Amino acid sequence: MNPGRPVPPPLAKTISLDTSGFEPSAGLLAAAYGATSPESGLVPLTVARREPGGDDVEIAIEFCGLCHSDVHATRGEWRVPPYPLVPGHEIVGHVTRVGPAVEDFSVGDRVGVGCMVDSCRECDSCLEGLEQYCERGNVGTYGAADPRHADAITQGGYSTSVVVDKRFVLRVPESLDAAAAAPLLCAGITTYSPLRYFDVEEGDSVGVVGLGGLGHMAVKIAKAMGAEVTVFTTSTSKFDAARELGADHVVLSKDAEAMEAANRSIDVIIDTVAAPHDLNPYFRTLRLDGALFQLGLPADDMPPVSPGLLIRRRLAYAGSLIGGIEETQEMLDFCAEHGVVSDIELVGAEQLNEAYDRMVAGDVKYRFVLDTATLQEPAERADA
Repeated sequence: MNPGRPVPPPLAKTISLDTSGFEPSAGLLAAAYGATSPESGLVPLTVARREPGGDDVEIAIEFCGLCHSDVHATRGEWRVPPYPLVPGHEIVGHVTRVGPAVEDFSVGDRVGVGCMVDSCRECDSCLEGLEQYCERGNVGTYGAADPRHADAITQGGYSTSVVVDKRFVLRVPESLDAAAAAPLLCAGITTYSPLRYFDVEEGDSVGVVGLGGLGHMAVKIAKAMGAEVTVFTTSTSKFDAARELGADHVVLSKDAEAMEAANRSIDVIIDTVAAPHDLNPYFRTLRLDGALFQLGLPADDMPPVSPGLLIRRRLAYAGSLIGGIEETQEMLDFCAEHGVVSDIELVGAEQLNEAYDRMVAGDVKYRFVLDTATLQEPAERADA
């Protein structure tokens, strides 16, 4: 384990916006599901996709994962978004058209799109291949103003097609099941990135707090890296599930004796819990120079962290946000090499609102994925 490894080789470069005379214009209409207000639930919509520009890739979407952040966004729980809003940032499909400047993708290729569809491409973060930390703000796959396209609001993957700049399109290896690979574009890279940043390898010990959509991917990826994995959970009902995923140890975090027995046994912890919780017991399980990465984003304040725990073992408390395009491709290739995909439940369009309610209730093992073949035909006019 080598904390603070160099970031992946740079992908982004300062570019010219000249599209060689290939002017974007009105493209096709796509069938979609989205929200029209915080209370509307998800309803059938039609969205307009732009004609592919010189650097664009048009994608026929086959599957799109459902992320808990989609629930927060469509229900206006983080902020009031621009409505109508089509969510979805775990997109897998195949290429149907490419712009004249696109050489790396061809019609028929299986591809994916994750949580962002552009960035400034010029700041230090972008030039280092860390587009997720773009200093001007990356362009989210849905609900974001797209400055390269007249500030049009991006609409996501609960739809039949999307058009994305080639720099933000990923190759999805054919060996991966397309539906089960969709959550890798968010849950997979979100957990892979901090594990790679700490250069986890065989012989290291990784702790995972929480066993939901993110947690189950953290277990699978850490095991594929050769780590010994300990799952911390508040529920004994998760013990068998954790072991089925490959966990070597399962600790009931409410059991003080069990937590004490885990003292100084972990190198790095991936905390996926999105509700306020006390981190201090987990810091006690870390070895010298260990680190806890916070991936869950609670809506309310967390209990305070004891500085003494950090100081006495030179511990790090850090956060991590998805991954850059280069690292996301690395993650997909790694998962293909090791046969890692998400455990999913496939749902149709008519089941989306029920799936949202079940996500809120924690009734999913472990990710829902939308089969876009169940979407209706687009209307004659676009809603967005």
